[in-house]
Amino acid sequence: MKWLTVARDLKRRKARERNGLFVAEGVRTVEELARSPLVIEAALVTERALAEGRSGTLAATLEQRGVPVMRVTDAEFESAADTEHPQGILAIARQPGHSLAGLAVRDTLRLLVLDAIQDPGNVGTLIRTAAAAGAAAVVALPGTVDIWNAKVVRSAVGSHFGFPVIEATPAELQAFLASHQVSLWGTDAGGTPLEAVKPPMRLAIVVGNEGAGLSDALRALCSDVVSLPMAPGVESLNVAVAAGITLYALRP
Repeated sequence: MKWLTVARDLKRRKARERNGLFVAEGVRTVEELARSPLVIEAALVTERALAEGRSGTLAATLEQRGVPVMRVTDAEFESAADTEHPQGILAIARQPGHSLAGLAVRDTLRLLVLDAIQDPGNVGTLIRTAAAAGAAAVVALPGTVDIWNAKVVRSAVGSHFGFPVIEATPAELQAFLASHQVSLWGTDAGGTPLEAVKPPMRLAIVVGNEGAGLSDALRALCSDVVSLPMAPGVESLNVAVAAGITLYALRP
């Protein structure tokens, strides 16, 4: 029952950080994980899921690759699952361990920086959007929900399995930006309209907390703050929507 115990434990952030592991739950997420280069340590599956074509095939594929696949009861699976209506299959995998030091810096660069983004669905969508927009990485600063939270992993739909998502402190980010001559721009409703700015070749874009916006510490590091024009009477956009528009508008 080792892997069932591990999966239950990995519902806690401290356990994920201590072990360097995370849980991918649901057929689609586990399929994306199986297509990625990440190391899969084990999987849990219910008899009900095994009897279904797609999840049964997925479990067989994992077993053929030498991944231990543990059969569990519905009740046991629910004790490890994060979703309200679990699909009966999850995998335990090793975090890739990306870092700013290991990030390849080219002549043109886009980074998305998360400043205390707390909603897991937003963080997952931000990661997925940054990957789709051609950013080099997402950098999650303190106060942001754990990037390996099961809800984040699920809402990113496999994006972090091959795309660098990096946890860093503001000091580490500042040192990286200075070392590689990367400008840092913030996003805020009171900033310079996007159509009035010309982005530099290397640019990091920071988005702030859903309710509070950019922290004073990050705002002080920004060389510019930009905004999206909006129709009268509309105060703000969802942070993931705003970040997506901004990333595409500021593509090199």
